[in-house]
Amino acid sequence: MKYNYNDGGRALAGYEGKARDCVCRAISITTQLPYQQIYDKLCEINKQTHGKSSARDGILTKSPLFKKFMYELGFTWVATMRIGQGCKVHLREGEVPMGRIICSVSRHYVAVIDGVVNDIFNPTRNGNRCVYGYWTLAR
Repeated sequence: MKYNYNDGGRALAGYEGKARDCVCRAISITTQLPYQQIYDKLCEINKQTHGKSSARDGILTKSPLFKKFMYELGFTWVATMRIGQGCKVHLREGEVPMGRIICSVSRHYVAVIDGVVNDIFNPTRNGNRCVYGYWTLAR
């Protein structure tokens, strides 16, 4: 799978250093909305779900508020794995659909635009990384 370095506008928004902000980056990249706009909304969600006012150290993606936000942005969730079932979809060419999607992999969210991984590192593990499901953005 091809890879393109993309921080989702994090540096442009003035952020420096390391952060566990993959959810914010992936949403910003996929929707083409400003990083700061997404970051601010995720901070609100984090504050309501578990009292943290920052999105820097991760987001609880299973929370109803997060899912509602994704639906409001125009995303649809597609599960690719069930309990007790082995991995059926990997982060590799031909297994991930075309379009603007956010893949949920182990401990990470990654933007994939028309088959190209967009992130600050290549998370594919040589095409062996299991995709648990993905958010697809309606065109």
